[in-house]
Amino acid sequence: MTFSALFVGALLASQASAIPGRDNNAILKRACPDYVSYASTPHGPYSEGPLKLPFQRPAEACRTFSSSAVEKVIDDMTSRLVDKDLAQLFRNAFPNTLDTTIKWHVNGSSSTSSKRHVRRDGADWSGAQTFIVTGDINAEWLRDSTNQLTNYQKLASRDKDLYNLILGAINTQAEFVIQSPYCNAFQPPSISGVKPENSTQQDTVHPTYSKSFVFECKYELDSLAHFLLLGTEFHENTGSTEFLTDRWFKALKTLLRTIDEQSQPTFNSKNQFVSNQYTFQRETNIGTETLNLQGVGNPLNAGTGLIRSAFRPSDDATILGFFIPPNAMMAVQLQKIAKVVKKAGGHDDLADELEQRGKKLAEAVREHGIVNHGKYGDVYAFEVDGYGSRILMDDANIPSLLSLPYLGFVDKSDKVYQNTRKMITEKAGNPYYLEGPAFHGIGGPHIGLENAWPMSLLMQAQTSDNDTEIIDSINLVRDSSLLGLVHESINVTNIKIYTRPWFSWANSVFSQTLLKVAAERPHLIFGDDAEPYEI
Repeated sequence: MTFSALFVGALLASQASAIPGRDNNAILKRACPDYVSYASTPHGPYSEGPLKLPFQRPAEACRTFSSSAVEKVIDDMTSRLVDKDLAQLFRNAFPNTLDTTIKWHVNGSSSTSSKRHVRRDGADWSGAQTFIVTGDINAEWLRDSTNQLTNYQKLASRDKDLYNLILGAINTQAEFVIQSPYCNAFQPPSISGVKPENSTQQDTVHPTYSKSFVFECKYELDSLAHFLLLGTEFHENTGSTEFLTDRWFKALKTLLRTIDEQSQPTFNSKNQFVSNQYTFQRETNIGTETLNLQGVGNPLNAGTGLIRSAFRPSDDATILGFFIPPNAMMAVQLQKIAKVVKKAGGHDDLADELEQRGKKLAEAVREHGIVNHGKYGDVYAFEVDGYGSRILMDDANIPSLLSLPYLGFVDKSDKVYQNTRKMITEKAGNPYYLEGPAFHGIGGPHIGLENAWPMSLLMQAQTSDNDTEIIDSINLVRDSSLLGLVHESINVTNIKIYTRPWFSWANSVFSQTLLKVAAERPHLIFGDDAEPYEI
């Protein structure tokens, strides 16, 4: 039994005996330690490998959601993994989202079911709803929450509770998109009873938004693409179109209007400046936290067919607003959601429109995103402006250039992708490829010039066909996760210097990587002649 379990059990016993009839569940929740503090300290039992990694799951009574299907995968994987340190890291990481980040969930059969119309904050909270925080910040990012659930999508068809959890997440995201499509991070719904997250930032944003509803309003194209991805993954794994409600279609309509607004150039046909529909200024001394030119950002040319993104998935401002990775992701997701809509029936014209939008956007990405590099040949640029300027680099956060096959935009054998991959995974081609004696990988301006992100190594493993590259990348993440959880970033000279004791999105990507290897290259982690394992 872990310290947490002993602590909670002892406190429950003392308080329950002191106040007979008290709600034991309420007592338990109050007894649960703050997970930021808990994750910062190692707990037993420790792994039997040389790293002696701690067991970092909260006590059962303190977990925010439970799934028997998830527990079975943990048992199946850890019993097969030869490396006991790797097994412990998976044991902690795979359930991390469920254990720690489901702050509010109703399954649609309770008092907030679809039988009762619930409208608050201008939103409709009827039916299944799920609010998922990013981890140490009590707010939901559209991007993070989608990726946090990815590992559980394959289990949703066999676990009704998981099915309703993900369905609720789609419904909740739809409400966020309907009300504030330009925003990236949201407060707990007022109906949830969860305390809102305070923000000390001083922002001037157009269009305006309610601070009781929105935590931060950085317009990131990938946030909208991730909203679509949450639904397409759900359909691909369950066959369900139940999420295609009137509210979801309203969110889709809002999304399409937003990307149309963000496809406009800076100057009109008469070469007159036209202010963007979205502007953002923050009182800050960090250049990546705000947009220049009074919140507009650098000029973008007409006729590209690309969609502007004011910020990157790192929450850093773009330099050139036609940011290629989320445009590629949106192109894929528009075509995927078109198939789902068509399968549901009754919306053939909309499905055709979505498919055509996706195809045209993919063509625009190839036309304007592929540029020639003197050393690497034809490569994908990170950002362009339609005037001929381009930014050549990559960032660890997904979507990235490294993740283009993962996003479904190109095959990993594609020549231009391979050229790009070579460029961004070495210092000569990518200024944010960071190397040191203790760690290496792609980083980004968000943390600085000494910290690489484990997420980039995991994406490197997922997009490789080289056994050595795959296992070396995984092992480097394992060796830098000494608290038994995957960090946001690691200092390349000293792995004991990191950001965030745990980062739910990174733990999700780690688990996803190990499950992919288990299904496709089981010999790397289960031993020679091992059978593939798929959930």
